[in-house]
Amino acid sequence: MTIELGIEPLSREQLLAVARGLEPLTIGDDVLVRLERQRVAIDVLVKSGTPIYGLSTGFGSLATTFISPDQRRDLQRSLIRSHAAGVGAEVETEVVRAMMVSRLTNLCSGVSGVRPSTALAYAALLNAQISPVVHEFGSLGCSGDLAPLAAVALALMGEGDVRDAGGRRMMASEALSSAGLAPVVLAEKEGLALINGTDGMLGQLIMAIDDSAHLLTTADLAASLSIQALRGTDRVFLAEIHALRPHPGQRDSAANLAMLLADSPIVDSHLDDVTQVQDAYSLRCAPQVHGAARDTLAHATRVADIELASAIDNPSVLADGTLVSNGNFHGAPVAYVLDFLAIALADVASIAERRTDRLLDVSRSYGLPPFLAHQAGVDSGLMIAQYSQAALVSEMKRLASPASVDSIPSSGMQEDHVSMGWHAARKLRRSIDALADVLAIELLASARALALRAPLLASPVTRTIQERVNAASGGPGHDRWLAPEIAAVGELVRGDELLDLVRRYVALA
Repeated sequence: MTIELGIEPLSREQLLAVARGLEPLTIGDDVLVRLERQRVAIDVLVKSGTPIYGLSTGFGSLATTFISPDQRRDLQRSLIRSHAAGVGAEVETEVVRAMMVSRLTNLCSGVSGVRPSTALAYAALLNAQISPVVHEFGSLGCSGDLAPLAAVALALMGEGDVRDAGGRRMMASEALSSAGLAPVVLAEKEGLALINGTDGMLGQLIMAIDDSAHLLTTADLAASLSIQALRGTDRVFLAEIHALRPHPGQRDSAANLAMLLADSPIVDSHLDDVTQVQDAYSLRCAPQVHGAARDTLAHATRVADIELASAIDNPSVLADGTLVSNGNFHGAPVAYVLDFLAIALADVASIAERRTDRLLDVSRSYGLPPFLAHQAGVDSGLMIAQYSQAALVSEMKRLASPASVDSIPSSGMQEDHVSMGWHAARKLRRSIDALADVLAIELLASARALALRAPLLASPVTRTIQERVNAASGGPGHDRWLAPEIAAVGELVRGDELLDLVRRYVALA
């Protein structure tokens, strides 16, 4: 499937298809015509002799420095070289590709003033699966994700390091030559246009939205197994209860849990048990916590969709051909929701860990063996799996501390307030990875606990999940090397198999 960049904004699904699915993209003829028309406006301004930021002046606090006509293309090349100053670990290829797709949509929006040939060269770099080497640190989330985007622009110029389609690291000049591509000599304004946007943080937000939606549904699934294993009730998930407080996410999560627990013999077996008047909060309030996270995700999705449909550059070419400086590159809208998501996901992880701890505690698990051990004392069961889960939750709480409240002035105090959105995106990625493992450990424990409840059975749909998880982990028994079992369930959580199995029975929100 080829994705076409047209006049209409690119969708999140299309960006992911290119970034993660490696689908090729093309630029529509109508877009190329628009770029040609807008470039004419830039050329008129270049010839006018008027000092204009990004065309005939320096950058940042050097904006008052006039650049002579014979040095203006050198200015663009120097801008990219100097701004490609990233340090630290190498960023994931999918992040680089998502950032590139987002930047290309901005180049094609018509406000950047790049030549059609430059936009086509950028698309060709993506289609050849050449991924510039981008480093962890170098963006303050304002004036654009500067160092990360400059690393991409450097590769477009045939400089710096890249990874080819096979993942081999090499010089950009070599990779371009092998792919039959020529380096781009940047014209006036183009260097600035290539680096002046929120594309790094936006690309990561869009991927985080996709991953978080998957994990929040998985959180409902994990909770449904734990509730049954802990002899919980399903009556707290009645639609009538959640209609009294109709937050959309809460209603969806409660509906999921009600469907997952339907026809559960183990739930029915203790409905009249007077020793359990009310379930603990970690069971009873799962829809309220999971649902609030779902609503946070919905807000983040709205922000991402607006940002993806935006035209972000400074200065921007307006419809009448004028070039106007602005602050649309400031990453605050994206940074805030990146931080907000990290907070919500940390709370989902926290409530999942509490359910796991309850499964392992003989004083609160209603008859399950201590730590779900086969022979308690000789065996430690899942005791230390909960330690690992608690360590992950603690890390997620640390990562939930917002990056967007920080600001370190730069560029000689010209850029005196920045968003730190790139940093918010980086820590959110780590939070999402941790949440997947937290849910894997809950599933590992709850599936083992349900097996130990035999002959009582879970609901038909969750019984399928219980069996699949226990098949991957080994299920109950004497102590074994536990790390590979956790990793095996983690792979199930990150993949589609578990939710696909569930959706054969019920249509989850």
